[in-house]
Amino acid sequence: MIDRLPQWYWDVPYVYECGPDAADLSAGANCQLFAYTVLAHFGLHVPPLRSSNLWEDTTATKVVTDLEPLDLLFYNRTDDPFGAHIAVYLAPGEILHLCKEIGLPVVWTEADFAARPNYQVLVGAKRVSAACRT
Repeated sequence: MIDRLPQWYWDVPYVYECGPDAADLSAGANCQLFAYTVLAHFGLHVPPLRSSNLWEDTTATKVVTDLEPLDLLFYNRTDDPFGAHIAVYLAPGEILHLCKEIGLPVVWTEADFAARPNYQVLVGAKRVSAACRT
């Protein structure tokens, strides 16, 4: 699946201020904008919500426990979705995300997240609803 992303996605720098309401990735992105743009590339549309608001959303997304490609994963220090880091599940052992620590998009495993205090807790996963697919 990641081979279907244009090469320029891998050059998008992490910029905290470029959140989910930004128009595009030209000035960089935070984790949410990056994840939402990846999903949009594959025809999935997520409203420009911050992590805790997205976690509470029941219109565009639903909580899931059986992961499928392009599900959104929420990571944090605790099980609180407020301020959670957003990543895109690709396959077992392949999670795409953009974080300040690395500065560019990267694919990590579950163990990579668990080894870092800021991402050690998987809050949960959400899937884009059928109504938000093109």
